[in-house]
Amino acid sequence: MGKLYLMTTIVDRKKAKKYFELYNDNDRNVMFSIMGRGTASGDILDYIGLESIEKVIIFSVQEEEGWFHLKNQLQKKLKIDAPGEGIAFIVPLSSIGGKKPLQFLLENQNYQKEEESTLKDTERELIIVIANQGNIEMIMDAARGAGAYGGTVIHAIGTGMEQAVKFLGVSLAAEKEMIFIVTKKEQKNDIMKAIMEKAGIESRAGSIVFSLPVTDTAGLRLIED
Repeated sequence: MGKLYLMTTIVDRKKAKKYFELYNDNDRNVMFSIMGRGTASGDILDYIGLESIEKVIIFSVQEEEGWFHLKNQLQKKLKIDAPGEGIAFIVPLSSIGGKKPLQFLLENQNYQKEEESTLKDTERELIIVIANQGNIEMIMDAARGAGAYGGTVIHAIGTGMEQAVKFLGVSLAAEKEMIFIVTKKEQKNDIMKAIMEKAGIESRAGSIVFSLPVTDTAGLRLIED
C-alpha cells in the first residue's frame, strides 16, 4: 500500500541483463526499455569506472514499498552505488488511465488507491502513452482533438507482455512506441480520456496511458498565448 512511481533505471548495455534478471526475480516482469547513449568524455568515463557510454533505460511502475525493496536489492546484490554500475530513480505518478492497465503495470504488487496527485501545485502534466508500434497518428489525432499541441515519440521494447492476456484480456506486441505529451493540468484528463476511447487497450494501438506531474516548463508560453 502506498504511492505509485515511475521507476527509471539507466545502466550500461553490457550490464543490463543482470538488472532485468533481478527485476524478474522480484516479480517485476512488465518493463519497457529503450537504447540510449551517455555524453561523458573519455576521461570522465575512465575516472568513474565506465567502459562504455552505450546505455539501456528501463521503465517500470512501482508501488512505494516495492521501490524500497528493489532499492535495497540494487544496493546489496548489484552494488549499484559503486562507480560505473548505473542509477535508478523514481518520479511520482499522477494518474493511470483505467483499472486494468493499472493491474497490468503493477502485476502482483500490493496497492490501494490513494489521492490522485502527489504534487499538488503543478500547472502542467507529462502524459506518457505506451502503444503498439505503428499507431502514432491514431493516438495523436485523439490527443489533438482534446487540446494537445504535439508529442515526442521514442521506440521501446516491452517485456512481460504475456501478462497482458491475464490482466487486460488482450495480447500485446513487444515492439512499442512511447509518446510524451506535455499539457496543462486542466486538459490532462480530457486528453487521456480521448486516447483511451479512440486508441485504447482494445484498439489496434493497445494504448496504456499515465501521467506525471511537471513542476515547471520553458518553451510553451507563446504556443499557449
